[in-house]
Amino acid sequence: MQHKSKTNSTTIFQTIFCLLILLFCTTNLIAQTPKKPKKRPIPNPNTQNPAPKKDTTDIIDIEWADEFIYEVIEGDTLQRLLGNVELSQDTVYMYADSARIRNSTNLTAIGEVILQQGDSLAVFADSVIYNSDSRISDLYGEVILVNQGQKLFTDYLHYNLNTEVATYYSGATITDDSTTIQSEKGYFYMKTKEMFFKDSVVVVSPEFSLRSDTLKFNTDSKVATFLAPTLISQDSSKIYCEAGFYDTKNKTAVFRENPQYVDGEKIAIADTIMYDGNTKEVFLLGNARFEEGSRIATANRIRYNETTEVTLLEGNAVIVDDGQNIVADTVSYDKVNESYATRGRSHIVDGDQILDANQVDYDQEREIGIATGNVVWRDTSQNVTIVSEYANYKKENDYIKASGGRNGRPLFISDIDGDSLFMTADTLVSIKGDTLTGDTSRLMHAYFDVRIYKSDLQAVCDSLLYNTTDSLFWFYDNRPRETPIIWSDTTQFTADTIKLQLANNKIDRIFLRNNSFIINSPDEQFFNQIKGKNSIAYFTEGELDYVHVTGNAESVYYPLDDAKAYIGANKTICSEMKIYFGDNTVTGIKFFSQPQATLSPMDKADHRALLMEGFRWENNRRPLSVDDLFKKQERKPVAVALPDKNEEAVLDEDVEIIENDGALKEKIEKVEGGISNKKSLSKKKKGKE
Repeated sequence: MQHKSKTNSTTIFQTIFCLLILLFCTTNLIAQTPKKPKKRPIPNPNTQNPAPKKDTTDIIDIEWADEFIYEVIEGDTLQRLLGNVELSQDTVYMYADSARIRNSTNLTAIGEVILQQGDSLAVFADSVIYNSDSRISDLYGEVILVNQGQKLFTDYLHYNLNTEVATYYSGATITDDSTTIQSEKGYFYMKTKEMFFKDSVVVVSPEFSLRSDTLKFNTDSKVATFLAPTLISQDSSKIYCEAGFYDTKNKTAVFRENPQYVDGEKIAIADTIMYDGNTKEVFLLGNARFEEGSRIATANRIRYNETTEVTLLEGNAVIVDDGQNIVADTVSYDKVNESYATRGRSHIVDGDQILDANQVDYDQEREIGIATGNVVWRDTSQNVTIVSEYANYKKENDYIKASGGRNGRPLFISDIDGDSLFMTADTLVSIKGDTLTGDTSRLMHAYFDVRIYKSDLQAVCDSLLYNTTDSLFWFYDNRPRETPIIWSDTTQFTADTIKLQLANNKIDRIFLRNNSFIINSPDEQFFNQIKGKNSIAYFTEGELDYVHVTGNAESVYYPLDDAKAYIGANKTICSEMKIYFGDNTVTGIKFFSQPQATLSPMDKADHRALLMEGFRWENNRRPLSVDDLFKKQERKPVAVALPDKNEEAVLDEDVEIIENDGALKEKIEKVEGGISNKKSLSKKKKGKE
């Protein structure tokens, strides 16, 4: 090795001083120079380094150099090391092609620089400036920091060996297994294994890509924390947020502060969005909103499964889709099967129809919906309402079957010219007309213990059909010794079969077929009676005008004088007659062909004997209010089949009733045949044949 010294005078004192310095430097040099050159080790973060030195001094130790030059310049010592330079300080080892050390603490190393700390950290660079007092290093050139499985690439790195914090300001790329992170600025905390990235952050992995302004990443837990506006892309989906985290190891994430999810036509917004990549589920928490095409769903919470395409809405759930609105506490929607289920008070609007219930289930495969609990169904186009406990419905023909309710009886309400018609029965079935031809009419089928109340009309029967197309009611009663009954003001109408025709939302005609019997009594002491095979009662402005009786016509009526006092009792027998009414009393009779008439004075008439065969004044069965429609009544045993409990079908016990009307029969058969009673109907037809 070579030794150089600089002197400015030739004094003896200066000469002695230089000799002392030379002696000191020679002794120090002998102490630092190994007797035998060592092979330069190549740092590897995956292998264990030599045991740390016990010396904790701030001085840089020189382990090896091919050439050593020592100088003293203006009071500073300067050490120059050339070739295979090896240095150390405590657990820190440094390697370079050349190095310069000032005052044993300030190091500048150039060429294939390696800085190694502990078992896991190594930094490679073209050059480094290092201070052993502060243990701070600045690395330049092609800088590579290796920490366990992570690698950082940059052109400048500031590294504090005391705090074990690496900082870069001019852009860097970090790789961690299959994940790559880029940013303009960054901070790498080795002790906590946390990395902070700032400005133009880009993360790319096989599972997702991410762009942000500020991001924190834990290299141990593999959790990325979002500290600024962030956009994450995964397959066709994108998520935006301004705070939250993504666990890349467990594939779970939480997105906060204006989070938004987009996947094709799907858009999700909420206070917080959570994502589970394992189950492919998205959770929207707080003010949740989900959109897909024309369908919009809102709720307090929404859960969506990307695999099954099932959406669960919880709390104030609302779905709007192509004219259909669904409101409930909870709604589950299955896009694949196009079915949904509601829980809690539910409100569904589908075109002209509105359904309210405690819960609703709809099965697309069976095309059957079931509503349960305080069901209210409305058809706004026909101004009709059904209230029940249970309801089955089918979109085709807008079919609905209702049962249960107040005292086990469903209620039908129809608004007729500002006046409501109320009807109850054991079961109500409603079918809409042919929707393909634009027919908006509705067929109503009510059966077993049917009761009707309207301000000017009341009725009871065993079964009923009503068609809104011609505003025609059909009343039937298959029970032995029972007939349908209609009351209008002080008049009672009975027959084996009754048809009631409305015109301009008022009673126009009543058709009585077979065993026609009309009873009129203003005071319920004396009874005007009209009997025959068939009768037609004509009304004007809702008031009874006249009755036309054909076939074995008989009548008993009590004419009145001008003072409204009874004159006598008139009994007439004729094949055909017309009876005229005024103020709901008989005002005259017109007879056809040879009538037989007898007028008896009131004091000589046998009023009981004048009661015709089949006379039954049943005012006790007459509903006088809506409440009367729900009162329990004693019913005689009847020889009819019990209702089929199959909720998917319309009962067909009364099919024979419909045989007389081909149009109604066809509509009933079309719906019932399309569900489950087609076989039963066919069997009945064969039996009749």
